Amino acid sequence: MITDLLNWLESATSSPWFYLAIFAIALFDSVIPAVPSETTMILGGIAAGQGELIIAVVILLGALGAFAGDNLAYQLGLRASDFLKRRLFSSEKGQARLAGAAAQIEKRGGPLLITARFIPGGRTAMTASSGITKQPLDWFIKWDAVAAILWASYAGGLGYIFGEQFADDHTKAFYLAFGAALGVTALIEVVRWIRHRGQSQSADVL
Repeated sequence: MITDLLNWLESATSSPWFYLAIFAIALFDSVIPAVPSETTMILGGIAAGQGELIIAVVILLGALGAFAGDNLAYQLGLRASDFLKRRLFSSEKGQARLAGAAAQIEKRGGPLLITARFIPGGRTAMTASSGITKQPLDWFIKWDAVAAILWASYAGGLGYIFGEQFADDHTKAFYLAFGAALGVTALIEVVRWIRHRGQSQSADVL
């Protein structure tokens, strides 16, 4: 089924309907990880580089679809949180695991959301977990918007700039995207650590 979808996508990039496919696949990939959103974005970028699509629209619709899908996964996790806590996290160990996940999200949630956006399956786990642990919606929307824009810009840009180099090698494009996400996360963590250290030293002086 996935192979048939990929074949159709490759043959449909010159059609204006491909814009709708970009939005829909980016949305569903946040809930159903098997849907190939990275491949779709790269194909859209390649088509834009060949003059068949407009790269700004490809990136915009990819980001909007990803953002909508992530928020759907968040809402599903939020609305099912009490049920899941009773069914899956009722034991002492389960509650400790859930508390640990909540603590990590609260401490590093923003960078984790960015990194997870580049990992098929990871984005669903992270967005749903944010809902299950009842993270603030305004916090989630802010960081997820950044993650969706970065993901769509990078994936679409890869296809647009490098074109046919990634047309038959989406794995290479994925590793580059994932590496970029880790780099951004590492930079954010270093800045956060420096700021935390500076605040701690100021507190010690006072």
